[in-house]
Amino acid sequence: MKRTCLILLTALMIISRATLFAESKPRIAILATGGTIAGAASAATQASYIPGVISLEQIISSVPDLTKLAHLNGIQVCNISSQNITPQIWLRLYRISDSLFSNNIADGIVITHGTDTMEETAYFLNLTVRHKRPIVLTGSMRPSTSLSADGPFNLYNAVALASSPASAGKGVMVVM
Repeated sequence: MKRTCLILLTALMIISRATLFAESKPRIAILATGGTIAGAASAATQASYIPGVISLEQIISSVPDLTKLAHLNGIQVCNISSQNITPQIWLRLYRISDSLFSNNIADGIVITHGTDTMEETAYFLNLTVRHKRPIVLTGSMRPSTSLSADGPFNLYNAVALASSPASAGKGVMVVM
């Protein structure tokens, strides 16, 4: 009887440990702003497209194994062409990022963004967000409906970078 109890207790400890390790994935918030990564064309071979029409949920679901890297929380901040990014949207990104970090809700942040103004947004956030946790901007050169869409792989790599403890204290980063 004691031996059976000991075996059961050991098994429960192993299961509890496995659950603990499974739960220890980083918490990554994905803030979506639109851009080509959220763009769609009328055909897979069409060069022209409309930016900022695909939802964050659709983008995340297009990336296999993304949830194996981290626990994800998505926020659709806006869904526009990055040519239309304004200082008000920058302030909203700052406030959301600061709140996520200050309230210990996220271990890292990934921002999907159009490439036209990505560097300006990265620079603004680098100047304003005062936390050591990583912020990674990513986008794509081809829309999500393209035959050779690069957005899913860029998003995967951005989440991997934001999930890495080595990314802490590096400032705002860009993955393309």
